[in-house]
Amino acid sequence: MTTGRCVAVDKGQDPQAWQRYADSDGPIVTQWDDGAHDGNEPGKVFSSSSSMPSLVFSMLADLGVKPGQRVLEIGTGTGWNAALLAHRLGAGNVVTVEVDGAVAARAREALERFGLPVEVVHGDGFLGYGAGAQRAPYDRVIATCGLRKVPFAWVEQSSAGGVILVPWGTYYGPGEATARLVVADDRRSASGPFTRPVGFMRMRSQRVVRPRHDEYVPAGALEAADTSFTTMSEAELRGTGSFDVTGFALGLRVPAVAQTADRERDGRRAVWFYGRSDLSWAVVVFRDGRAEAKVYQSGPRRLWDEVEAARGWWVEQGRPGFDRFGLTVDAGGERAWLDSPENPVRRGGGEPPWKMSSRALNAP
Repeated sequence: MTTGRCVAVDKGQDPQAWQRYADSDGPIVTQWDDGAHDGNEPGKVFSSSSSMPSLVFSMLADLGVKPGQRVLEIGTGTGWNAALLAHRLGAGNVVTVEVDGAVAARAREALERFGLPVEVVHGDGFLGYGAGAQRAPYDRVIATCGLRKVPFAWVEQSSAGGVILVPWGTYYGPGEATARLVVADDRRSASGPFTRPVGFMRMRSQRVVRPRHDEYVPAGALEAADTSFTTMSEAELRGTGSFDVTGFALGLRVPAVAQTADRERDGRRAVWFYGRSDLSWAVVVFRDGRAEAKVYQSGPRRLWDEVEAARGWWVEQGRPGFDRFGLTVDAGGERAWLDSPENPVRRGGGEPPWKMSSRALNAP
């Protein structure tokens, strides 16, 4: 955790170190590359983990389970979170869904060995678990993976007044926060505030495909782009860290855009924006010691203008934090809001991120 690097620990070779890491308040990667990776060195992408205990406990506090309630968990992982729920509610009141068959099998075995035989379902958690199940509707639904679209099936499979707790963010960047959604009495919607910033592995069906740069910016495109200058600093644009609200807020206001930053080179750092519904793009180039940064943009959308306006809006609202934003989910999708569901963050404009053009969606 302190170095930001992954350290491989073998229980058979160093049981004391293994126990120390297992007991630590840090995330533990338990699978790389969807199980295709083997060996002691890190793989390319971590694909399953055990979340840091302090985050697990905070989310369970937000979930607010009570004796006798039925819970659906999306993303079994090691089974530890399901075990905590089962300890409180009884194994018969907990169902957990895991998309990876090998991960599901290991969790099922561990839960049974521990004496908490929770029902572990190998399947797509995006669909929930309602058809033919005896436990739906659920009083609580909790997701342990990051989402960019909340399935309405979870609302349909919840009881009136039930709670859905989900890490949610936009395609603008990695920023996420947990939304605590309360299901309406008519079960046609769920709505509630964000509670805290988090960082989770994405639901596999919602992983982001990194835009292919040369498809957006072919040779000669930079020279032909519209140019301007901005006095906005990089810190003002991107915030100060992984859990800064800035990028999260801008993503709520600017739809269907992916943002990424180049590594700093000789005091120069470029931040790129790619349209996810067309091939519009923009880049702002920050240079050390300069009060202004040069902006290039091209395409049907003026992406930098949208981002600059979004930040202006956020500042005008008093730079609200995560807890002033909220989310409503119904059959039509999601709507983010500020302070009240009657005050949507964005009123129309832009294609929703899950309706990307096939060309952009399939870019490697």
